[in-house]
Amino acid sequence: MQLSRPSALFRQLPLSLVLTLAFAGSSQAQSLVDLYNLAKSYDASFQSAKSQYEANLAKADQGKAQLLPQLALTGGATRNQLESHSSPLVSAYSQDRAFTTQTGGLNATQPLYRPGNLATYRQSQKALDLAQAALSQAEQDLIVRVSQAYFDVLASQDSLTFVQAQKKAVAEQLASAKRNFEVGTATITDTREAQARYDLVTAQEIAADNDLRVKKVALELLVGKNDLTPQRLKSNAALPAVEGQGADTWIAQSEQAHPAIQQARANLDIAKLESEKAMAGHKPTVDLTMGYNVQKNLNGTSIGALAGGVNYTQTTVKSAGITATLPLFAGTATQNRLRETVALEEKARMDLEGAQRQVAQATRTAFLGLQSGLGQVKAYEAAESSSQVALDANKLGYQVGVRINIDVLNSQSQLYQTKRDLAKARYDVLVGQLKLRQAAGVLKAEDMASINALLAP
Repeated sequence: MQLSRPSALFRQLPLSLVLTLAFAGSSQAQSLVDLYNLAKSYDASFQSAKSQYEANLAKADQGKAQLLPQLALTGGATRNQLESHSSPLVSAYSQDRAFTTQTGGLNATQPLYRPGNLATYRQSQKALDLAQAALSQAEQDLIVRVSQAYFDVLASQDSLTFVQAQKKAVAEQLASAKRNFEVGTATITDTREAQARYDLVTAQEIAADNDLRVKKVALELLVGKNDLTPQRLKSNAALPAVEGQGADTWIAQSEQAHPAIQQARANLDIAKLESEKAMAGHKPTVDLTMGYNVQKNLNGTSIGALAGGVNYTQTTVKSAGITATLPLFAGTATQNRLRETVALEEKARMDLEGAQRQVAQATRTAFLGLQSGLGQVKAYEAAESSSQVALDANKLGYQVGVRINIDVLNSQSQLYQTKRDLAKARYDVLVGQLKLRQAAGVLKAEDMASINALLAP
């Protein structure tokens, strides 16, 4: 009984080398860092966060304005019509004339003691921390999204490659079953089983090809460039081990570095300052005021304004002083405002506590997931070797008549499924490294360099 064997070269080559050869035709492949740089200048979500950051910076500077002098220049001109009459019993007097009043002045106010304004300024500085944390969170999210989309494409490429290799092996098995049936050494059942498996693999190939197209579209929409060819892992790429002594090490880092905790802590500080502003409603305010104002009256005569000239009077007022205001009663608005801010301060405190718990849980989950992923990679590597041995044994058993065709087909299916699972598990580990750093809030663009070094240029 003769059995056609799949390509010996494909069987003997390591997984990573097989994948590299399958896509060796690309001469313009892009690395993970290349695509991240493209996405950073194209992705709408990140650009939105960046614009919000710039707006927050400008808003923070507005808090300084209430501590600085306020200077105003005023001016105006008014045309007046004066009619004046006296009783004839006193003295017959009548006047009817028009005149113009011109005013101009320069007034300045410098706050000396305004606790509410000082609290507003301090709030604006805390808003800078909020803006920076929000931008950092958006950047970390972009890194993970690009990396996930990048390795999704590679995983889909691998899946299609393995399905095509399985299809080729099943086609050889189908041809062998047909030959054996023709010479009378096998039944028609072997041929029909091989044909059914071939049709199934063909359907899987169509699905895998469509999945690859979808994953490529997702990556292209993220970076704003078409016809992408992501670089593949090197044939000798070794997956990095989990850093740190344990999950607690990463959780300790997240307490200070995670953007969500930083934002919650900044919100708590802002809420405390809002309470200070509310309490300032009971306190006096003191301002330094200075002014220079001029008023000029142009008095035209009743008929001779043009012939007899124009008379005028001018008044100049120079002033400097201190104005103090002490609130006495505001209809309980200040007391109720204080109650409101105290409640909001407690809410912010609970939000901080909640953020710390969520970050700790997410960090621990990411750490355990990464450990599990590394364990799965080792298990899949062992399963790949075992599946290959099982396939060889079933082929030999089929040749000597102790195994049937379906046994060989099942062994082939198991081998290629294991290869697909192994490839995906390796990519999941690399993305898991970044997700762990994101969960702890310490992810930076430089962290992609170690993964980028594992890619074949």
